[in-house]
Amino acid sequence: MTVVRTVLGDVEPAALGAVDAHEHLFQVSPLLPGDELDDPERSRQEAASLRGSGFAAMIDATPIGLGRRPAEVAAISAATGLGVVASTGIHREAHYGAEHPLRGWDAERRAAAFVRDLVEGMPEHDGPDADPALHGGEPVRAGLIKTGVGYWSIAPFERVTLVAAAIAHAETGAAVMVHLEHGSAGHEVLDLLERLGVAPSRVMLAHADRLIDPGHHAGLLARGCALGYDGMARWRDRSDHELLELTAAVVERGFDRILLGGDVARASRYVAYGGMPGLAYLGARYLPRLRERIGDEAVERMLVAHPSALLTIRG
Repeated sequence: MTVVRTVLGDVEPAALGAVDAHEHLFQVSPLLPGDELDDPERSRQEAASLRGSGFAAMIDATPIGLGRRPAEVAAISAATGLGVVASTGIHREAHYGAEHPLRGWDAERRAAAFVRDLVEGMPEHDGPDADPALHGGEPVRAGLIKTGVGYWSIAPFERVTLVAAAIAHAETGAAVMVHLEHGSAGHEVLDLLERLGVAPSRVMLAHADRLIDPGHHAGLLARGCALGYDGMARWRDRSDHELLELTAAVVERGFDRILLGGDVARASRYVAYGGMPGLAYLGARYLPRLRERIGDEAVERMLVAHPSALLTIRG
């Protein structure tokens, strides 16, 4: 039996609804000084705005060591009615300082932590003596493995994490999300994970849309993986128009296993923290344009069918 594992418990995949496939309710990283997501009330307000924009659920892509606060994520989910699939895993190397204890973890220790988060529940914080995170007396469990690689590189630290992710995937069936820096190294990541026993169908390549190349994306999708498109509202890098045209070109090639997210990711981009454009941007401003460009049926697959298929885990 397979289910989708949310922070409030397991649900049937068909009941998940429309999913924002990449956001962060809490995140603290040395790469984002002064831009931390660390205020429960403000994060709750932002989650409520996402729910109000038409989404039933989201993937929280904050993995181990970056301030993920699972009990408060569960409380936000309960308060807003927004389903949340939380992440275990370890991000790309640059997010962890030179003295971070995770640097000393081998693949087996990382895999054991991932399986614990998925099966038993996430600890309240990442210290060695942390108690299990609970909501309503029940453990708060992760439902996805998050990893990451650098720009056209897979550092030894990141390779160890991918090995650990493959071990945890084999034990639990959980899908693997991989951060691609600027959309690079997608085929190389799939090659490595396949050698480790993870089928491409169980992999989502996040930030694929940072590389505007429909032919390249069609080649990745032909291997069976899912692509995360989450660059809307980042006009400094790419305009929404470019992303809309990329999506249309990929769909015209016969592929639409694309998951949509905002990856707003920092305080200066959250309305509740005093920034912009906020979590509601995807639903309120981008999706109407995408529906107009490629049609409702393809968009619904991206929001509902493809996330529910990817996010299954053995119950």
